[in-house]
Amino acid sequence: MKKQFVLCALPLLLAGSAGAAAPASPSQAAASTRSCHLPGVTEALRCVSVPVPLDYADPRAGTLKLHITVAPALREGTRADPLFVLAGGPGQAGSDVLTLLPALQRVRATRDLVFIDQRGTGLSGKLDCESKPEHERMSEEQLEAELRACISSTKVRYGAYTTAASARDLEQVRRALRYGQVNLWGGSYGTRLAQVYARAFPASVRSLLLDGVAAPDQVIPAGARDAQAALDGLFAQCAKDAGCNKAFPALRAEFNALVARLERGGIPVSLPDPRTAEPVSFTMTAPRFLGTVHNILYSPADARRLPFLLHSASQGRWGPFVARQNLSTDFGMDASMSMLLHLAVVCAEDVPRLTPELLAQDTGQLTKTLAEKFPSICKTMNVPAVPLAAPARIEAPALLLSGALDPVTPPHRAATAARYMARAQQVVVANAGHGVSQLGCAPRLLREFLDKPQAALDTACLKKIPAPTFQLGSAGPQP
Repeated sequence: MKKQFVLCALPLLLAGSAGAAAPASPSQAAASTRSCHLPGVTEALRCVSVPVPLDYADPRAGTLKLHITVAPALREGTRADPLFVLAGGPGQAGSDVLTLLPALQRVRATRDLVFIDQRGTGLSGKLDCESKPEHERMSEEQLEAELRACISSTKVRYGAYTTAASARDLEQVRRALRYGQVNLWGGSYGTRLAQVYARAFPASVRSLLLDGVAAPDQVIPAGARDAQAALDGLFAQCAKDAGCNKAFPALRAEFNALVARLERGGIPVSLPDPRTAEPVSFTMTAPRFLGTVHNILYSPADARRLPFLLHSASQGRWGPFVARQNLSTDFGMDASMSMLLHLAVVCAEDVPRLTPELLAQDTGQLTKTLAEKFPSICKTMNVPAVPLAAPARIEAPALLLSGALDPVTPPHRAATAARYMARAQQVVVANAGHGVSQLGCAPRLLREFLDKPQAALDTACLKKIPAPTFQLGSAGPQP
């Protein structure tokens, strides 16, 4: 799962298509279902439109339509409890993560898979800003000005787009589709939404599968310490690997020197554009550089390329690093984060708790600059603060999956979440990063847990997931 939880640098944010869906008429009260084909999936699925209140605090505000994608169980009539799939972000849609279908095929054998486009994401009135190729070459000041203009020109009730509202939406979906109890799979921010729903509607939840678990008290922008731990871990792994250490013996010093140069005003870069081969010139800035490094750390396979990318950049060869950076702003990608939805949630629920004391304690290089920008940007969003409620105990059985190399939701976040759960099994996978469900034997374990959620799960097979090899040269990772 890519870039599912925390914002990277501002240049990575302005992507997607503008606008939000107009509120539906309150008279359109019934869900409508049709057969549909969505990008990345060859088979026909069921697309369901479910009207929900736009603002639960104001019945006069009308409704909006949620998009739901249902992959029906492969065996008809075997299980009545579906698996609701909650994507990350906040800002990613269920229709963006249909790539999870292969990993969930064992589950789908007996259960419907229900992919939810959270309000403000994907096909549920996506709240986003217009994507422009020139954003890649703009300064941080220019990008921030465009973001503020987008926020101000998008006329929606940002205060209605909260995690609590999305949890109430899930209950509306459950009822509209006439399910009894449901199981929840949440990835990254989706684990926050799953926990909020399980607390708000405990009778509706049979079990929880949480991958990349967010703690109830986690403040999304305050991720510098976790990101720094992942980066330090990568440097230590490179030093212990004979080939990596030989190829890049001064890796940490090269990284620190690059950051120091970037923070003094940026580094001029001239090279053939990795997309078009046309000559381009621009200034690599510290936020762009650090945001890309953070993004790379999400996946161990990607992270094992990072020493080569950093060493090349330190030698003045920026082509490989820029090519990898472009993956985060690929204008050909259909799936993108809903930027304004992300801000609506984070500005209401996280930034009010981003105190100067927390910022001072959150030491690390990768996300610090962006975190410091959030309070100012949130003033433009102008959403009311959502107080953090004391987390009630979750009684439903839960399986908590964490990657030891995760730079965003490392295992200690899951351990905190488990303290408020009556029946939680926490599993840490040594060679995994931000996302476990698609790796090794995990798809089988998901099915085994759902079949018997109260039974102890044998997860020894996850130890067999190997560490990726390091990339030492332009030819790619070692065999």
